[in-house]
Amino acid sequence: MTEQERITAETCEVTSHFEEVCNRIDNICHRMNIEEGITEKFKNCKRELTVNFPVRMDDGTVKIFTGYRIEHNTDRGPGKGGIRYHPDVNLDETKALAAWMTLKCAVVNLPFGGAKGAVVCNPKTLSQSELERLTRRYASEISIIIGPESDIPAPDVGTNPQIMAWIMDTYSMNKGYSVLGVVTGKPLEIGGSKGRFEATGRGCAICSQLAAKHLGLNLEKATIAIQGFGNVGGTTASVLSGYGSRIIAISDSSGGVYNIKGLDIKGLLRHKKETGSVIDFKDSDNITNNELFQLECDILLPAALEGAICARNASSIKAKMIVEGANGPTTAEADKILGERRIFIIPDILANAGGVVVSYFEWVQGTQCFFWREDEVNNRLQEIMDNAFHEVLEISQREQVTMRNAAYILAIDRLARAVQIRGIFP
Repeated sequence: MTEQERITAETCEVTSHFEEVCNRIDNICHRMNIEEGITEKFKNCKRELTVNFPVRMDDGTVKIFTGYRIEHNTDRGPGKGGIRYHPDVNLDETKALAAWMTLKCAVVNLPFGGAKGAVVCNPKTLSQSELERLTRRYASEISIIIGPESDIPAPDVGTNPQIMAWIMDTYSMNKGYSVLGVVTGKPLEIGGSKGRFEATGRGCAICSQLAAKHLGLNLEKATIAIQGFGNVGGTTASVLSGYGSRIIAISDSSGGVYNIKGLDIKGLLRHKKETGSVIDFKDSDNITNNELFQLECDILLPAALEGAICARNASSIKAKMIVEGANGPTTAEADKILGERRIFIIPDILANAGGVVVSYFEWVQGTQCFFWREDEVNNRLQEIMDNAFHEVLEISQREQVTMRNAAYILAIDRLARAVQIRGIFP
């Protein structure tokens, strides 16, 4: 068990993530007087595919792996969502992630619905050849529902551009021609988009900047603690330190490091690459993930897994603002506690939407076979994130609700309108 998983087990209650998101959808739909049939539709997934498939390991043995591909809703367009490789992922978690994707795409007004995929495995223990065989077999198994006009995967925890390349190639071989739009988050050489790898973290940084301005917080002097130092946490730290912010603490699955004067982010990225962890970094003290949440700071950015902030640790958080880089990092009970304490939260379906925004850009570029400069990608990302943030903020102020409830109101309004306009077939 990793340090992160041990801490989560010790401090956070086990719950159904899908049940939590459905309860929130139900509450918001009731507030908005959404028709009961439409509400029930949003509380159920359109398709749930479970696959059990064999993979030949390097030693010649055959191991059976379990994978999922869930399509929660496609009323606004093709399903869109990443593929997670993790030893503890399960059907409930994958369904919740798919539902969050539906809401996320609606918040930033993309013509996508929500989907998610997963394979129960530990990619860190697999060789490159085992990882490729697993990915290609999984891609073949879910190829009955994925496609550039039906359901478009992307990277998530435990997956990367190389894995997307194998999925794209497997799908293309079965079709007999190259299909660039079947996945996003691909390498640039085969139709990826500039700026895609950094997009989720950059979106978090943009939201942090906009929220700081709203709250009257000087971001150039702000202190920031980040849980998670993967793609999202690492990029967000780099962008925010470029704004002048002081990143005082960062953690990964092995633990964390702290320096009240600020961490050298470029040096820490090198240290992580060389050693596999942030711990024992020069000019810093080792801390636990639990201790990171209790630090005095202006901004706390959870960018690891779901349920990191729960009823048992929410009361000890001292940050003025929380920016949810991870999906579902705050449980419903914790959200209530933080709301009562008036801690400003930028919810996951807004804060980390930068990844799916640039995935949309990649899909568009692949469809047109016309690719954009990185500054074009970043400028368009800035525009969409800016618009979405202010739309959510306006609803929050008008309806006197939290930013999370405002984001759900915005998303569900767009989804319900789509359902009403399309009607029910036949």
